[in-house]
Amino acid sequence: MGQKNQTVVAEFYFSDFPPFENSSLLLFVPLLFIYLFIIVGNFTIFCAIRLDTRLHNPMYNFIGMFSFLEIWYTTVTIPKMLSNLVSEQKTISFVGCLLQMYFFHSLGVTEGLVLTAMAIDRYVAICNPLRYAVIMTPRLCIRLSAGSCLFGFLMLLPETVWISTLPFCGPDQIHQLFCDFEPVLRLACADTSVILVEDVIHAISILTSVSIISLSYLRIIAVILRIPSGDSRQKAFSTCAAHITIFLLFFGSVGLMYLRFSVTFPPLLDKATALMFAVLAPLFNPIIYSLRNKDMKDAIRRVLCFQERSNVSCESSRTSVQRNISASLTH
Repeated sequence: MGQKNQTVVAEFYFSDFPPFENSSLLLFVPLLFIYLFIIVGNFTIFCAIRLDTRLHNPMYNFIGMFSFLEIWYTTVTIPKMLSNLVSEQKTISFVGCLLQMYFFHSLGVTEGLVLTAMAIDRYVAICNPLRYAVIMTPRLCIRLSAGSCLFGFLMLLPETVWISTLPFCGPDQIHQLFCDFEPVLRLACADTSVILVEDVIHAISILTSVSIISLSYLRIIAVILRIPSGDSRQKAFSTCAAHITIFLLFFGSVGLMYLRFSVTFPPLLDKATALMFAVLAPLFNPIIYSLRNKDMKDAIRRVLCFQERSNVSCESSRTSVQRNISASLTH
């Protein structure tokens, strides 16, 4: 009888971000600008790589794919955060919450795998340059990219389906900025201890990627240090510096968020960590890849200049047509 009288939760409520409970606009405005910058910056990088044939190589293809994923990764959570800041009812439907969790984590796992593929690409390029073209073929790059997406979106599917079968009968308040596995599972009216197994699986996958990337870059640094020419050494270091920085930002925030198991943070620190993970880490991707990479800066400049030239050309053509029409009418 107790089970039958339980109320099924149809939607969840997000708790406020403590420092901004009564002044949400103070967070809304900077968050909106950050989101727009992330979208415009990553879209510019993606378009520059697609349009500039000089960047059609494995390294930039992986960067372009990572930028494309970042657009959707942030779009899954930030618009809802912005909506919650200006809305009195900070709610999300049960299905919407499941979808947000699934796509947020699937895109995140895919990004981690793309970063792993990027590290392997740099390892082959610097440690085995004579065989680079033979090893990193277009077919292998397509397989790595497709495999990253396939594995990323399949890995989280069983956990999401399992959560969808759990009974939620109250409370219904999520103490986080977006739907995440742990805060949602705390609200389930069932034994969720099996989630520890999922935590171990996630930890193993994260640590495997971190190990592969770390070993690749340690080997790369060792090879670079043996390069006799100072200019060549500096160029090799600058090529990998952006990748290493993105790797540290991405997996550093992932570690703070998901490699703590039963350790609990205070609500304010928990939300601040989530904000860094979901918002601030993606913010630096377009900055690092556009400002620290000369080829990327040149490609973006060429794309922008081409657009300006196209506008000037269109304007000139329009003026010429108008002159011809005026001349015809005169005659």
